[in-house]
Amino acid sequence: MNTTSRENSSPGDVQRTRSRRTLLLLAAIFLLPVAVSFYLYYSAAWRPGGQVNRGELLSPPRLLPAVSLPTSAGIDAPSEFLRGKWSLVYAGAGTCDTGCREALYKSRQVRLALNEKMDRVQRVFLFTGSCCEQPYFGDEQAGLIAASLDSPGGRQLLQLFPDPQGAAVSGRLWLVDPLGNLMMSYPADAPAKGMISDLKRLLKLSHIG
Repeated sequence: MNTTSRENSSPGDVQRTRSRRTLLLLAAIFLLPVAVSFYLYYSAAWRPGGQVNRGELLSPPRLLPAVSLPTSAGIDAPSEFLRGKWSLVYAGAGTCDTGCREALYKSRQVRLALNEKMDRVQRVFLFTGSCCEQPYFGDEQAGLIAASLDSPGGRQLLQLFPDPQGAAVSGRLWLVDPLGNLMMSYPADAPAKGMISDLKRLLKLSHIG
């Protein structure tokens, strides 16, 4: 019966079948590495555990909304500012106390330690209240994206963080992937060495950002 079906197939049908198979094969070739990368760092198969100085994986990751927030420069950040790169995010008061400055310094050193891959990572300060004291932010935190949470978009964004009421006072550094997924966090006392190790591994595995 199968033989009869093949005999009754027109050349056009055979060509269309071959084309579909080719397209499916090409899709598999391009999508499989991305799928494997996602599995490795979003599933229980890849957890940075085993050492207390590694990050805490959020399971499942939380897709942050694309919102435009006012920045310290007086302009609005584009709604996709947490997309396209890996983002090390700190949330806190715009006055930026000692703990805040230590976290921002740590995030800067972690990014620099990535060497030629550091352009794949950006640093973000989500602040409440007024910000940002000069010359500290201008001189010591050059390149930092500072965006205000004091807006409807900012409050919407914060609601996706674990414990929204405490996220801006927790002292944690948060990691957002290039698709906008909040996927890992680090307590205030997490050593930079563990963060560097995590990021290097993620950048090696990931084909995005």
